[in-house]
Amino acid sequence: MRAYTPKDDVQKKPYYTDRYWVAPQVAKSDVSEDAVFASDLEAIKAKFDVVDAYIQVKQMVVVINAADNFGVIELLKNELDYNQLSELSAIDWLAGEGKFEIFYQMLSMSKRKRIRVKCKISEKESIQSVEKLFRSADWSEREMYDMFGVVVNNHPFMKRILMPDDWEGFPLRKTYPLQGDEFAQWYEVDKIFGKEAREIIGPENRDSARVDRYDTERFARLGHEVPRGADISQGEPDTPLVYQEEGGVFLIQKFDAEKSVVISDRDR
Repeated sequence: MRAYTPKDDVQKKPYYTDRYWVAPQVAKSDVSEDAVFASDLEAIKAKFDVVDAYIQVKQMVVVINAADNFGVIELLKNELDYNQLSELSAIDWLAGEGKFEIFYQMLSMSKRKRIRVKCKISEKESIQSVEKLFRSADWSEREMYDMFGVVVNNHPFMKRILMPDDWEGFPLRKTYPLQGDEFAQWYEVDKIFGKEAREIIGPENRDSARVDRYDTERFARLGHEVPRGADISQGEPDTPLVYQEEGGVFLIQKFDAEKSVVISDRDR
């Protein structure tokens, strides 16, 4: 039997404290080692400037100028048979470089190859939409605008997609507070009741990972049910055996509050 370890404060323990820590990259290899990638790279270089190119994790990474993003993606789709845009987003490097990194993950079903096209823009710059080439870019570009504040030119409907239209800030920037700022903490109170209700209602707790085991208003624990709103701060009551059918097998669970152990057995 495995001893039960209390997890009351597990959400309070940070997994790492340096928010700007960057994991070391895996090894890179020369594009000439792969005949297919070498041929594709030559086709790109014939029409556009390539800042850098290498193979990493069995895919080719091509770094281009931001002004060429539409043309390069169009070339990959129409001439090099990379017929799927599987991912598109941004990375916040504003603290170290003052730039966003925009990347496009391309897949060729016929070649069974993947290419990642990357370019960098400053915070005030914008990027050309590729929605006319791939419809999947529609929501991805809106999400990039919503989460990072990257403006995409010639997008058919450039507005926020996850956050409210009047939201302040961009949640996936590294400078955005992990649990929101004053605007985030009071957003729903101000929106619904007005700022005059702040002292009555109090700020919203936007920490989605927070779990209070003594909160019986919003949380229920299977096998340890108590009436809604019951005070369990002095300990949860003993719970009799509970039979739960799961995939044709009955599980017997019992919670021993005094020893803080969970006992599980199978009734065959």
